[in-house]
Amino acid sequence: MTHASFRLVACCAAMMLCGCATQELETAPSQPNTPWEPNLSANGEIKPGRANAHGLVLPPGYTLPSNKQIEIRPADTAMTTQAGHAYSLAELIDIAQSTNPDTRRAWDTARDAALAVGIAKSTYLPRLTATVVGGYNRARNNGDTPSISNGGAAGEIFNGGVTNFNNLIGGMRNSRSGAGEIQTLGLEWLLFDFGKREAILAAVQQAQIGANILFTAEHQKIIYSVTIAFYTHAAAVSRVHFLEKALENAKRVQEAAQARLKHGQGTIVDVTQAQQATAQTELRLVQAQGDVENTYLELVNAIGISPRTHFETENVSGRPLALDDTRLSDAFIQQAVSRRADVLAAYAHAKAARSQVAAAKSEFLPKIFVTGNVAYTTGHLALSSVPGVGSDSSPTLNLSSNSLSSVILGGVSVPIFDGGMRAAQLKQAQDQADSANAALQKTVDSSVKQIVVAENALHTSLTAYASSAKLETAAQTAFDAAYAAYRNGVGSIVQTSMAENGLVDATLSHSDAYYAALIAAAGLAFGTGALDHSTPEYQPY
Repeated sequence: MTHASFRLVACCAAMMLCGCATQELETAPSQPNTPWEPNLSANGEIKPGRANAHGLVLPPGYTLPSNKQIEIRPADTAMTTQAGHAYSLAELIDIAQSTNPDTRRAWDTARDAALAVGIAKSTYLPRLTATVVGGYNRARNNGDTPSISNGGAAGEIFNGGVTNFNNLIGGMRNSRSGAGEIQTLGLEWLLFDFGKREAILAAVQQAQIGANILFTAEHQKIIYSVTIAFYTHAAAVSRVHFLEKALENAKRVQEAAQARLKHGQGTIVDVTQAQQATAQTELRLVQAQGDVENTYLELVNAIGISPRTHFETENVSGRPLALDDTRLSDAFIQQAVSRRADVLAAYAHAKAARSQVAAAKSEFLPKIFVTGNVAYTTGHLALSSVPGVGSDSSPTLNLSSNSLSSVILGGVSVPIFDGGMRAAQLKQAQDQADSANAALQKTVDSSVKQIVVAENALHTSLTAYASSAKLETAAQTAFDAAYAAYRNGVGSIVQTSMAENGLVDATLSHSDAYYAALIAAAGLAFGTGALDHSTPEYQPY
C-alpha cells in the first residue's frame, strides 16, 4: 500500500469515528422547546438510543412513560389483618426501625466506614503480586543479504559456496518466530513512613466513629419523626371527635329555634342563623376529616411502610400532664449537648481532619521500603518493539532458554521537589481542619439554641394547656346557660350562637394545646439527645 493510499484510508477512518460520536446527538431532544421522544421497550422501560418508530411510541407531549418494572410496595398484611388492634406509639416505632429505608442506608454507611478502617490497616502488610507474561512473535526481513566476492577461478568456486551460505542465512533472517513465558512473584513492603499510615488510620477510625454516631442519629430521627406524626394524627382525630360533638350542639340549637318558631316564639331569622351555624360546623368537620387522612399518610411515611397499609392507632387523649414550671440547669444543658449525635459526629470529623494534617506533613519525610522478585523464564521470544512505546526509543526484549532468578532490595525514598504539591496539600488539610473546628463550634452553639428553644416551647405549651382548660370550662358554662335560656324563651339566638362558637374554639384549643405539649416534650427529648424507643411518651423535664 502506497503512502497516499494509507493517508486516504486513515482520513476516512477518522471521519467515520467522528461521525459516530456526533451521531449520538440524535438521542437528545431536537429543540429546547420540543418534547423528548424516548426509546421504549415493550413494558415501557426507557432504553438507550434513538426512539424506534416500529416500537412503542408515546404521543407527542411532556408525559413520560410508565415503567412496568417499577412496582408499588403492597400493603403490610400483618398490620392490616389485625382488626380491632390499636397500635401504640412504641409499637409503631419498633416497626419503623425495622422497615424504614433510612435505617438500612445508615447501616450500610456504617459498614462501609468499618471496611475503610480495614483497608487502612491493610497498608501495614506487604503486597504480593503474581504475574505471568507469555507471547509469540514472528519477524520477517525483506532486505538483501550481503555477499562475499573474490577474484579468479577459485574465487568463483568460493563465491558460489558463500552465496549459497548467504542464501541460507538470509532465509533464516527473513523469517523468524518464537514463543516465551515469564512467571514472576513480586514483593513490596513499606516498612516505615514516619506516621503517614498511622495518621490515615486514625482519620478513618474517627470517620467510622462518626458513621456509627450518625447511624444512631438516624434511629433517633425516625423515633422523633414517628412520634411527631403520631401525635399530629392523634390531634387531628381528636379535632374530628370534638367537632362531631359541636355538630350535635349546633343541631340542638337549630332544633330549639325551629321549635320556638313552630310555637310562635321565634322568628325565621333565628332558624336561618341556627342553620348557618350548623353548616359552618359541618364544613369544619369535613376539613378536619381531610386532615385525618393527610396526617395518617404522614404517619405511614414516617414509619416507612406502604401507604396502602391501614391500621388503627391508640387513643392517647386524657393523659395527665405535669404542669410544674421546671427549667433546665446549665449543667444539664452541658451534659445534653455533649451527648447529641450531631455534636459527637462533628467532634469526630474535627479529629479526623487533624489526623489528615499529620498525614500531609509526613509526605515531606522519607520512606523506607523493601521489594523482592522471583522470576522463571521459559522458551524463546524476541520483540523488536514494545506496544505503546515509540519506535525510536523502543527496547528489544529477548527471552531464551529456561532460567530462574530472584532479587531482594531495600531502599529509602526521599522526596525532593514536586512543584509545591505537598505544600499545597498540607495547606488544604490545615484549612479543612480549621473548618471542621469551626463547624464543631457552630454545631455546639446551635445545639444549645435548639435545647433552649425546645424548653421554651414546652413551657409555653404547658402554660397554654392550663389556660385553655380554664377557657374550655368557662365556655362550656356559657353555652349551657345560653342554650337553656334560649329554650326557655329568655335568651336570643345571637347569644346562643356566640356561646356555641366560643365553646367549639375553646374545646379545639384545649385539645390542640394538649397535643402540642406532647410534641414539645418529644422535641425537648430529641434536642437533648435523650429520645429513645423505650421512652417516646411525654415525660416532665
